[in-house]
Amino acid sequence: QVQLVDSGGGWAQAGGSLRLSCVASGRTFGDYALGWFRQAPGKEREFVAAISWNGGKIYYAESVKGRFTISRDDAANTVYLQMQHLKPDDTARYYCSADLTVRTLVSGVAQYWGQGTQVTVSS
Repeated sequence: QVQLVDSGGGWAQAGGSLRLSCVASGRTFGDYALGWFRQAPGKEREFVAAISWNGGKIYYAESVKGRFTISRDDAANTVYLQMQHLKPDDTARYYCSADLTVRTLVSGVAQYWGQGTQVTVSS
């Protein structure tokens, strides 16, 4: 069992930066691939980024590639999403996720979800 708590959202101007954090509870944190999804009002949830259990494989959505960076700190049971060069289209609620395989996350499915944190980017 893994419980995820997202934080770090807020408001930013276009071109600015934010860093999201997600702290996980559970003794097997290191066994899980971790990811971030987002959902904007009136839109479906979409995949943003994922990192494998050992950090060896990292995937990004095309829309964020080169601007966002996912990383994990297993000692702190935390996964991060560093967001730079933010755009108004990045405005959404962002959700941390966990699953045993990174491919599952990339496909849009996750076993565990955080409660989400809101990111708002103004032009």
